Amino acid sequence: MAKTGFGEEIYLRALTGKMVGELLLSEYNKVAVISPKNIICSAISAAAEAAFVSASGGRAAHFIAEEGRIGEMVEKVREFSPEAVVLMFGGETPIEETKKLFVETLREMASQALDAELIFHVRIFAASGLEEAVKDGAVKDYLRNSVLFVYTVDLERGFLLYNAVDVDEEGGIYVEKLEEYPVSAEHAELLNRSLRNRTIAWKEIK
Repeated sequence: MAKTGFGEEIYLRALTGKMVGELLLSEYNKVAVISPKNIICSAISAAAEAAFVSASGGRAAHFIAEEGRIGEMVEKVREFSPEAVVLMFGGETPIEETKKLFVETLREMASQALDAELIFHVRIFAASGLEEAVKDGAVKDYLRNSVLFVYTVDLERGFLLYNAVDVDEEGGIYVEKLEEYPVSAEHAELLNRSLRNRTIAWKEIK
């Protein structure tokens, strides 16, 4: 199966971000999106933010997670006071770097007691980012006391899935499907070409 070009990867993020903003975020009034500083994460974030604002009339703000500046970034998120924070960690940055930034971001969110519902992007979730994060006891406790969601994709049936996430006392992570939304044929074709045969598969634990 032919792989996607960079332009197709950007358009794929536009399609996915639009669904996230319209379908998953529209019940909120104020949403913050945090991402690493790369083009792919910025593309899906911008699409989600635009769709959210268009669908809900709410307010959105974008924040960049950069090495050495995580603390001040989270402080700005707290000042914005969002109802939900979307952690859009993925993109073309090497996954180990992305995971490190993701864990550092959650560690700082825990330290500053950021009070918001958290929504995780499929890429960081599938790459075991949460499993890495809960190794830190403070992060584990923070996540256990937070409302958590993750969106994933069913490649076989062509659905975007919205799931609740729970973390237990031992750091076990449990996923429960809440909603599923059909994607267009164009979207499904791009998802399959982009993701098929790549090592980002996830498993539903609950």
